[in-house]
Amino acid sequence: MDLSCFKAYDLRGRVPDQLNPILAEKIGRAYVEITGAKKVIVGYDIRLSSPEIAEALSSGLMAAGADVFDIGLCGTEQVYFATSHYQMDGGIMVTASHNPKDHNGMKMVGPESRPISSDNGLNDIRDRVLEPFSDAAEQGKYETLEVMSAYVDHLLGYIDAGSLKPMTIVCNAGNGGAGLVIDELEQHLPFDFIKVHHEADGHFPNGVPNPILPENRSATADVVLQNGAAMGIAWDGDYDRCFFFDETGRFIEGYYIVGLLADQFLRKTGGGKVIHDPRLTWNTLDLVEAAGGEAIESKTGHAFIKQRMRDEDAVYGGEMSAHHYFRDFAYCDSGMIPWLLVAERLCQSSQTLSSLIDARIEAYPASGEINRTISDPPKVIAAIEAKYGVGAKSVSHVDGLSVEFDNWRFNLRMSNTEPVVRLNVEARGDKALMEARTEELLAEMERLNA
Repeated sequence: MDLSCFKAYDLRGRVPDQLNPILAEKIGRAYVEITGAKKVIVGYDIRLSSPEIAEALSSGLMAAGADVFDIGLCGTEQVYFATSHYQMDGGIMVTASHNPKDHNGMKMVGPESRPISSDNGLNDIRDRVLEPFSDAAEQGKYETLEVMSAYVDHLLGYIDAGSLKPMTIVCNAGNGGAGLVIDELEQHLPFDFIKVHHEADGHFPNGVPNPILPENRSATADVVLQNGAAMGIAWDGDYDRCFFFDETGRFIEGYYIVGLLADQFLRKTGGGKVIHDPRLTWNTLDLVEAAGGEAIESKTGHAFIKQRMRDEDAVYGGEMSAHHYFRDFAYCDSGMIPWLLVAERLCQSSQTLSSLIDARIEAYPASGEINRTISDPPKVIAAIEAKYGVGAKSVSHVDGLSVEFDNWRFNLRMSNTEPVVRLNVEARGDKALMEARTEELLAEMERLNA
């Protein structure tokens, strides 16, 4: 049996050769045996194969003795929400996020929506799939559960509705599931939504929803400009990430959104801890300190961020990859809470999104993440450290290599999944310096890789 769909954090593979209903049924059985779950939330995304895989998964869960609560077509965060809100033993979302349309997968959580990854159960589930199964003495029950209304109420709890003003917002669901939530939220908000690629459609007529790809951005940016909108928002297929465009149609790097949300959230809570990743840090550190909070660095990746948030009881966590985590959302990531907070900030400050962001880009210009294919990443990273670590203000290995000087810094780390290294460079108020150091590092990497 091909089990290559099991990855470090979730399952993803091509349908039907790497993931299919037969394997999904076995995964359901193995999930119950390994976790001991008795009540499990199941949801699925807009992919054409998702209903059939979710049905087979549910059959396996019930055969192993677990009750299934089917929340239907949804986003990953609704599985997180339902699992914690209804105090279930676990939840499984059938989704392949922004993978190609002939792929599918699963994201699994345990009690309190704690992630199940390769180091805490996912590998055990994979190994158990290979063994024979027998049915539980008592089969589990199946029922559907309507969670949209409770979920929408929860989302609205993050903002002060009384401070909101009429505003035009472009939203691009990418034919994923986000449009269904926007339609519900729209009834409670004074905003005029201009909807792009709004209908959920697993054929992905406008391409796989992945706004991080530059070629996918004009669909949102152009409509922002045409309609004089205050901002644009675009999501990936299971909408656990959201991406922002200002009123000029400019795509905003996720790094600057982390700082903006940290500031907005700390204003509400009157302080608290914020978790951030090590790739780009100075803007976040500056804003968190100014808002009376405490910034704490964590290794990149949702399992690491969520655990660190729990350990520190942090109010918010952000990654520059557009994942945003919230304590009151079971420490999970949401693609809906961030844009609500940004919209609230625009209403309360009467500032444009570009004016809020421009000042931060000027203060801390950043390269954005640059990927390079390298034949021997550890060798190249070690050589870069040997050259740049001498005379540096600090060198850190929290996640890859972070080297800091008085007026610039960089992070260089290996990808978990491919033979590439990822470089991020930032400077203090000096774009030319940032660009020069970026070019210098890229040239050095190329020389070392020759």
